[in-house]
Amino acid sequence: MAETRLIQGRYQLLDIIGRGGMGEVWRARDTSLGRLVAVKCLKPIGPQHDASYLSVLRERFRREARVAASLQHRGVTVVHDFGEYEGILYLVMELLDGRNLSQLLDDSQPHPLPVADTVDIAEQVSHALAYTHRQGIVHRDLKPANIMRLTDGTVKICDFGIARLGHDIGFTSRLTGTGIAMGTPHYMSPEQIAGGLVDHRSDLYSLGCVLYELATGAPPFDHDDAWAVLVGHRDTPPQPPRVLRPELPTPFADVVLDLLAKAPERRPGDAATLATRIAASRARMAAAGQVPAGAPTARIAAGPATAPVASAPAVDPDLPRWARHITTGTKAMGSGTVVEQPLDRTAGLTGAWTGPHANLPEAPPAPEPKRPTPPPGVLDRLAIRHHAGLSFARLGRWEDAAEVHRAVAAEREQALGPDHPDTLASRYEIAFTLSRLGQPAEALREYGRVAEGRERVLGPDHPETLAARQESAYVLSQLGRHQEAHEVYGVVLAARERVMGPDHPDTLRCRHNLAFNLSRLGRLDESYRTAREVADARARVLGALHPDTLVTRYEVAYALGQLGRSEEALRAYREVAAAREEALGADHPDTLAARYEVGISLGRLGRSEEALTLYQGLTADRARVHGADDPETLRARHGLGVNLGRLGRWEEALDEARDVCVIRERVLGRDHPDTLVSRREVAVCLGWLDRWPDALTAYHEVASARARVLGPDHPDTLASRNDEAQCLERLGRHEEAVAVYRQAAALHHGAPPRDD
Repeated sequence: MAETRLIQGRYQLLDIIGRGGMGEVWRARDTSLGRLVAVKCLKPIGPQHDASYLSVLRERFRREARVAASLQHRGVTVVHDFGEYEGILYLVMELLDGRNLSQLLDDSQPHPLPVADTVDIAEQVSHALAYTHRQGIVHRDLKPANIMRLTDGTVKICDFGIARLGHDIGFTSRLTGTGIAMGTPHYMSPEQIAGGLVDHRSDLYSLGCVLYELATGAPPFDHDDAWAVLVGHRDTPPQPPRVLRPELPTPFADVVLDLLAKAPERRPGDAATLATRIAASRARMAAAGQVPAGAPTARIAAGPATAPVASAPAVDPDLPRWARHITTGTKAMGSGTVVEQPLDRTAGLTGAWTGPHANLPEAPPAPEPKRPTPPPGVLDRLAIRHHAGLSFARLGRWEDAAEVHRAVAAEREQALGPDHPDTLASRYEIAFTLSRLGQPAEALREYGRVAEGRERVLGPDHPETLAARQESAYVLSQLGRHQEAHEVYGVVLAARERVMGPDHPDTLRCRHNLAFNLSRLGRLDESYRTAREVADARARVLGALHPDTLVTRYEVAYALGQLGRSEEALRAYREVAAAREEALGADHPDTLAARYEVGISLGRLGRSEEALTLYQGLTADRARVHGADDPETLRARHGLGVNLGRLGRWEEALDEARDVCVIRERVLGRDHPDTLVSRREVAVCLGWLDRWPDALTAYHEVASARARVLGPDHPDTLASRNDEAQCLERLGRHEEAVAVYRQAAALHHGAPPRDD
């Protein structure tokens, strides 16, 4: 492409700053906004492809580019625009001032990078991956050349989605006779090599390869022959990095080796967990004097770059450290190490072949609050404790998580102020734990505080503000306040569509929640239509087997069941179960949950023998995977007991219901909703066995407990009162039955119950 060539009449190409297998990277000027940008021009699409293939390819490019453009995080290169010009697909990105890690390694030869730099890079990249993985996006080609270190020390990941585009266009080389996509063999995960399922853990393996090279000077399997490299990744344990570099601190070397585990399940569970481990290992290394306590402060020299590089705003050295490293994202981690890149609202995504794309609305600038300067070292210590709280939550230890987050929130508020993003991140986690502890009213109050604080600091349309609003709606739904939840979802969805676009993963998540809430409002047709639309959009944006896509397909099946379309619901649940088994594995909790719903559908269709067989197998699998006393194992056993009753095997059903009720009372508590469901099932069995006095006692216990826990006018409480009244009728106690019916009816209509 000739120098001074103008793309779309807007981007003036100035000079090439990089070439690769997929095309060229140019330094360019955006003549509309008067700023320098980087333009990546992919190789022209060859004539060997037919028109239908090219149409699919262009749509794939549009989708991948939009996903890349949706990423807003300091650790990810910003994509400003994309499109096609004279047969050339192009991306317009921020121009970065720095060097990629491959260049830094070349500069340091024959020595590896300093330990402090390596640890800092590891921590920043892990936070960036944690953010992108939460969006459901996997890089698939993480390598030193795709990671930039800017002159101010910021680390950015480049080329999200480009690896898959290259494969589709045909730029990816292959091993002769194997059919294995080569990609970059020195950094490929074993599952990539085997052509298996690739998820976020593949990125973690690739990051392990990168860190190994930064720490030792060479990749873990450094052979000239590509096949030997792939066999090494697949079959050979890597040499411990301390063998090559004895001064490497043991905590960090252990992290690298864990990332290089052959089996994905043996690696760190996710990038957020990895970031926590790196922060903790750096703290231990700092205590031992092996690395500085803070991030490295030395700046790197700028130089020619082979990836888009440029104009990130310089960090003011006079600002306190916490002000330079505020963490934001879908769920702020408060780590003090990365900053979300603010959304560029000055230019929309044009993409000529996709039609005009309207500019995003101007958002009011967030006020800059006065923030106290925290004592040295406090933020790092609080960040580690914050991550410990998140770890407790991942283990389901909600009480422990709540205690940690309350303590961290109190200290952050004292050190940083009540509206600092890190303080609000802790408050958000407190609310999250409260909702999981069955305290939705308290959770709602906490989410409200977080949303108000984030609106003051970040603005009403900031993703973090919207996240808190959306969680408020979820809790309102938990409280049975579905109309209020619907109204909040509507406001959040409108803002997400306006700011992020209709196909952004967060927008689709909000629409999914809206579909769920519509079903609780009894608006079943709307719920079904919305869920179908979201499922189709998620399949288009994220892929047919992405967990979020399957969650929405699950919701479609639920809506079909509520509409009485049980045969369709059964087929849909079976499809979800099969897809989850393929994507996640047979023992994954989501796969097992779909199998449970298959059993529910079979029961509704009167196919109780099939349902009983399914629940027997599901109970055995749940017990094997999660334990005999796990709530989900007990849920499967409950389904088994219900179908025993439907088959007329009431004595067996009663024994099963009593056993499950005793365990649930011990594990979950006497008044837990699941315990009360089991106690009601005991009453049902007693009634069918004509033991009505015992049944009445059980029904009365359930009604009283639900009134105490849920309130006297809650639908479940009123249903229990009706159960109690029907039992009284069976016993011939008609006047008492009428009194209970009247009381329930008065509460249902909002009138005070009459004494007569």
